[in-house]
Parts: sequence; C-alpha cells; structure tokens
Amino acid sequence: MIKSMTGFGRSEIVENDRKFAVEIKSVNHRFCDMSIKLPKKISFLETNIRTYLKKYVERGKVDVFITYEDYSSDNANIRYNDDVARVYMNYFKRMSEEFEIPMDIKLTDLGNYPEIFTIEEENVDPDELWKQLVVPLDEACRRFVESREKEGENLKKDLVDKLDSMKRNVERIEEISPKLVADYREKLTEKVRELLGTARVEVIYADKICVDEEIVRLISHIDSTKDILLAGGSVGRKLDFIAQEMNRESNTILSKVNSLEISDIAISLKTNIEKVREQIQNLE
Repeated sequence: MIKSMTGFGRSEIVENDRKFAVEIKSVNHRFCDMSIKLPKKISFLETNIRTYLKKYVERGKVDVFITYEDYSSDNANIRYNDDVARVYMNYFKRMSEEFEIPMDIKLTDLGNYPEIFTIEEENVDPDELWKQLVVPLDEACRRFVESREKEGENLKKDLVDKLDSMKRNVERIEEISPKLVADYREKLTEKVRELLGTARVEVIYADKICVDEEIVRLISHIDSTKDILLAGGSVGRKLDFIAQEMNRESNTILSKVNSLEISDIAISLKTNIEKVREQIQNLE
C-alpha cells in the first residue's frame, strides 16, 4: 500500500506493576530521521527501540515519546548517609557558636538536605523490561502505520485523478499539434518560395515546433507514475524524479509551440504537474 509520511499511533500497557505508554508521530522528511525521548532509567533500551522502528518506517521525521512508571513497592531502597548527616550537624554547631544563634535543627529539617537520604533503585532485568515495552511499542507502530496507509490511500486517489486529467491534456495537445505543424509548414513554404524559391527553411522550422517526442515521453511518465502508485510500497523518491521529468517535458512544449490553445493546455498541464509533485512529497 501507499503510505503518507504523516502519521500517528499510541498505545500503553500496565503489567507487573509497571506502566509503559508509547506515542509515535511523523511529518515529511527527505530521509528517515528518528527522535526518541524516554526516561533516563530505561535509556539503555533506545537502540532496541530504534532498530524495532526501522521495520515500520523508511522515510519521515519521526518523533517517539515513551513514558515509564514503576508502581511496585520493592523497586527502590532508601539509604541513610550518616557521614553526610554528621558533616551537616558539625557545620550547624559551628555556625551556632560563631553567630550565637540557637541550634534548633529538627530531624525533619535534616531530611531536606541533599545526600543524607538517597533512593537507590533496584536493578531491573533489561530483557524483562524490553519484553514488556515491545508490546505497546508494536501496537503503537501498527496504529501509526495504519494512519499513514489511510492517508496514503487518500493521496493516491487524488494523484490518480490528477494524472488522468494530465493525460487528457497531453492527448488534446497530441490531437492539435499536427494541424499546428501543417499550418506553419504551409505559411512558411509560401513565404520562402516567394523570397528564395526553395522550401528548405520551412522543414527545419517545422521540426523545431514538433512536440511528438515530448508527448510520447509525457504519456509514458504519466502511465509509469500511475502504475507505480497502484503497485504500492515506498515510492516517494522514485515518483519525485518522474515528476521532475514531466515538468521538464511540459516546459519544452511551452517553449516550442506558438499556439494560444496549446499554451493554455500546457499551462494547465504544468499546474497539475506541480500539484502532483507537491502531493508526492508527502509519500514515503
């Protein structure tokens, strides 16, 4: 299926007194640019997360937000540092004597000073954490891909409609251009014969205003783009290149012809090509 580079997916799980929440969103980008934000305590899982995401994403600016909460009662130990407490008390005593201020320090006051009480988290098995995290991560990835596919299908439908309109424009130019060349040939032949008695110049000029090759290439590019879209997959880069080629051919037609009717059609064609190219920028 065709995927847009814009998407969103979210999932969370609570299991074994642990809660993981995963949120993924993306916007357009030429390459695959991932930004992963997660709590420091599980930062060692970032490589696993990045590798896992690559199964689902090939292009886009992807932001991943992961939260983690541990509700278990045995996940941390409180440690009392008596050496640090003693240093604090010695300084308080010294200040009391030096400034003649009563030392009215309470136990609860001491608890507010850094390093007297520290919390040491229990070591957690990385494999166990990853096993729990991968469940919401996978679900968020699937929802993320579903949203990209849904948007991609909408883009595909719009692109196919524009391609059909472009092909009608090209076919109309193909229908008109032979008469245009014939008219020029007739006019120039007569003028050249009046001046030089030869028709060599008109043949050269007639070749210059002929757009048969451009028409053939444009139809080929339009058909190829449509086939690629219908085949699906990661097509953004390939279609962007074809769109550039179509734009080049339409510019050549505009520069060659000297017909208001064909110019109007070619301008409409070029406008649609630009719209198609803009839409292609949204595809993975």
